Amino acid sequence: DAAIAVASTLSVVEPESSGIGGGFMAVLHRAEDGRNVFIDARETAPAAVDPKDYLKPDGSPDRETSLDGPLSAGIPGEPAGLVLIAKRYGRLSLQQSLAPAIRIARDGFKPDPRLHESIAGEQKALRRWPASAAKYLVDGQPPAADAIWRDPGQAHTLELIARHGDDGFYRGETAHKLVDAVRAAGGNWTLADLAGYQAKERTPISVDYRGYRIITAPPPSSGGVAIAEVLNILSGYNLAGMDKVQRVHYVVEAMRRAFRDHNDYLGDPDFVKMPLDMLLSPYYADGLRQGILPDRATPSSMLPRADPADAGMHTTHFSIIDADGNMAAVTLTVNTILGSKFVAAGTGVLLNNEMDDFALVPDKPNAYGLLGSKANAPAGGKRMLSSMSPSIVIGPERTMVIGSPGGSTIITQVLEGILNFIDGESAQQIVAHKRFHHQYLPDVVMVEPGTFDPATSAALEKMGYTLKQREPWGFMNVVTWNRETNRLDAASDPRRPSGLGEVQ
Repeated sequence: DAAIAVASTLSVVEPESSGIGGGFMAVLHRAEDGRNVFIDARETAPAAVDPKDYLKPDGSPDRETSLDGPLSAGIPGEPAGLVLIAKRYGRLSLQQSLAPAIRIARDGFKPDPRLHESIAGEQKALRRWPASAAKYLVDGQPPAADAIWRDPGQAHTLELIARHGDDGFYRGETAHKLVDAVRAAGGNWTLADLAGYQAKERTPISVDYRGYRIITAPPPSSGGVAIAEVLNILSGYNLAGMDKVQRVHYVVEAMRRAFRDHNDYLGDPDFVKMPLDMLLSPYYADGLRQGILPDRATPSSMLPRADPADAGMHTTHFSIIDADGNMAAVTLTVNTILGSKFVAAGTGVLLNNEMDDFALVPDKPNAYGLLGSKANAPAGGKRMLSSMSPSIVIGPERTMVIGSPGGSTIITQVLEGILNFIDGESAQQIVAHKRFHHQYLPDVVMVEPGTFDPATSAALEKMGYTLKQREPWGFMNVVTWNRETNRLDAASDPRRPSGLGEVQ
């Protein structure tokens, strides 16, 4: 119930990162019977998707089409996912859980500076679409910093979902308005696309590492497979007994191999047969480990190089543990900042731009520099691969709920958070920890300022690594539970420049 309330409220006050026009992935733990379940509310491609719409005349990816406007939007999954959670796992009615979001949308709130900055940065794209300009701009300009914002269109759409469940969004009034708006602006959605959408329950991935059980996201997330593969590789080493240089070396080499498999194998499990038994096998990890030299980096030279975009802090995550021990790790997204920038007239719904997460052009990078194969090629009704990695970690005495935004860095952020938790760090230490990231291609280790001291950096470069400093990334939110003392601790990433909007 709390997860539904938080997710729907974020749709109103944090549209740059998530919303009912996007999707989410969640790992839930039910205390009464110990059930763990993965909720897949990932967006899907419309049936009429045509890869040629995302190509320039020279055959290269057309980022404008895949990132801005109605052709960039997949069929939203968040409304169906919230309805599913309420029906199967909630105690309160959907009307009760959506009430805070409806009230805030109707009565107003003061947005935080990050939303203002997002609108200012995307104002040119927002002006292209009349309903987007009407929702986010005042006389064609970003609104004043102290303005009270109201969102009656989204309030009405949320009310229809509260009253009618899936039918309040995927059929009837809202569905007709969504399809009319998308098609009028050059998109290709149909009423059948919306009516056919289903949120799904899937079995989460579970992996054991150093006496801890990690419960994480399966495909169409790539995150859980990659995290499990890295941990299986690292299980053959005594990281605690190593100096920092050796520890980073082995972690990066494990990341490198997991991301290579990410690029080659993973996609929507309803469309693609994936060798998950192999990828998750400790024997496969043993073989990968044999190729890691103790004193040298392994070059990533199998695919063309690609430069990743800055990870940023779009997408969002929250972690919840309640008084009964129920848990929710929920990562939500509209993809890049303010998604497609396209608001469907009459609905208040800002649409995602998740079509860019498909391998629209095989072996060409998406907005996060990730490459893909035909396993993640677009097809009608198919879910695009995601890096979202909501996870729950259960140890002998302590439990953690963790996740973060950050594009492809989500996977390595959550991995590093898990390793730090197992090493005994607190929630605050985990979210504040300096981060590093490697994703196979480009063959660089991305580092935050201050991650490594000069001696460590020099030693890694001597081993053959190229270090590239980037601005801090991610917005991790962690809850830990010491079950022996029954103490809960929660921490929010200090990289976030400000809090959420002030509710009126």
